Amino acid sequence: MAVSGAVNSSCFVLLLFLQFGLQLADARSLVKSLPGYRGPLPFKLETGYIGVGEADEVQLFYYFVESQGNPKEDPLMLWLTGGPGCSAFSGLVFEIGPLKFKVAEYNGSLPTLVLNTHSWTQVSNIIFVDMPVGTGFSYAKTFAASQTSDLQQVSQADQFLRKWLIDHPQFLSNPAYIGGDSYSGIFIPAIAQQISNGSEEGIIPFINLKGILAGNPLTDSSFDRNSKIPFAHGMGLISDELYEVLKSDCRGEYRNVDPSNTECIKHVQTYDELVSGINPGHILEAHCTFASPRPIEPLAKRTSQSRELLELEEEDLPKIGCRTYSYLLCKYWMNNNIVFKALRVRKGPVKTWKRCNYGLPYTKNVKSSIKYHEYLAKKGYRSLIYSGDHDLVIPFIGTQAWIRSLNYSLVDDWRPWYVEGQVGGYTRTYANGLTFATLKGGGHTAPEYKPAEAFAMYKRWMTEKPL
Repeated sequence: MAVSGAVNSSCFVLLLFLQFGLQLADARSLVKSLPGYRGPLPFKLETGYIGVGEADEVQLFYYFVESQGNPKEDPLMLWLTGGPGCSAFSGLVFEIGPLKFKVAEYNGSLPTLVLNTHSWTQVSNIIFVDMPVGTGFSYAKTFAASQTSDLQQVSQADQFLRKWLIDHPQFLSNPAYIGGDSYSGIFIPAIAQQISNGSEEGIIPFINLKGILAGNPLTDSSFDRNSKIPFAHGMGLISDELYEVLKSDCRGEYRNVDPSNTECIKHVQTYDELVSGINPGHILEAHCTFASPRPIEPLAKRTSQSRELLELEEEDLPKIGCRTYSYLLCKYWMNNNIVFKALRVRKGPVKTWKRCNYGLPYTKNVKSSIKYHEYLAKKGYRSLIYSGDHDLVIPFIGTQAWIRSLNYSLVDDWRPWYVEGQVGGYTRTYANGLTFATLKGGGHTAPEYKPAEAFAMYKRWMTEKPL
């Protein structure tokens, strides 16, 4: 009887997989060519929707790019773009995916796509998912389902990946990683913790989780936001005198200043004025329209100028030569009907695609993700934390500070790492499986500014070689 019961249980699980797999297979499509790209795609691209929630009331859209190396054995990574509210397509074409836009002045025709020779998909399978709901092509079936939060993203990402693996069982044994950048640093380690807990509890399917990676990550406001002024001083953006009075009058707290501390408030306002002409995404680049790729609230209340403005007068559009001109080309390309059709986007739910939707009904209920990092380290998971060293949105010195607060012992102390004989950045490795790296000359986020160096870093880390 015991044997019979085990067989029945196995059959039930198999039937469950088949049932879910048939349902999900109807919601995915293989995309063999794209408008604006000459010829068939030289990689496997799949797009689709996966429903999450009790009644699949949230429909998450994804782009899956199969590894161009050895997809059967290469790692599988779930990639989440920041914001919150920035489309996964932004990560695919501006950061780590196999395509990018050819920068040419827009003449009314469809912008051109070309290959990115530094795509991370050369060594890994990557699922780019539009999260949270309301981002990119993801949508909610009900008003209640459109209301979301950090913690809901954690739960929905876990559901998404398990359902995706049920529909793609050939990747069940692949090493799995959760990755992303900017604001997604808040929930990446939390997602990994939930997956780990679920696997320990026997939730199917089992996910072969190995670790996480987070680029220019928002982690803890007390570290990240309060590092802006020390960073600005170190980069020569403010004077020694202003820095000294800021330190003495604000006592290290530049973000949530006591209203009665008028001297601190006055000095912070002076700081804001001094850096108002600086591009926070990369302090050496031009301050163009759409200034920051993924705006994070500055020290003072965010102004409309620091948002990505999606509806602009013609004279306010970014000029060719600005990095943000590519974002404009992306907007024109994505909102073409033939692109919607090619990507197999459902008609109706999303009529206009936005690279970043900052109007989401979103609750930020995870104030710090440090505790999740601590949990993962204790469980033996690997982590790669990296930063562009010219990023004023989330300065690397704040990231270094919260990592130091973990009190992990060093395995490999601060040293340069190289790409083709040149310094690519600096790195140090900790005993608890955590590697920190900077990308020299990188901004927010690093792969967009330093694609060759970022790919070298990623490939070495994924293959467990020293940077």
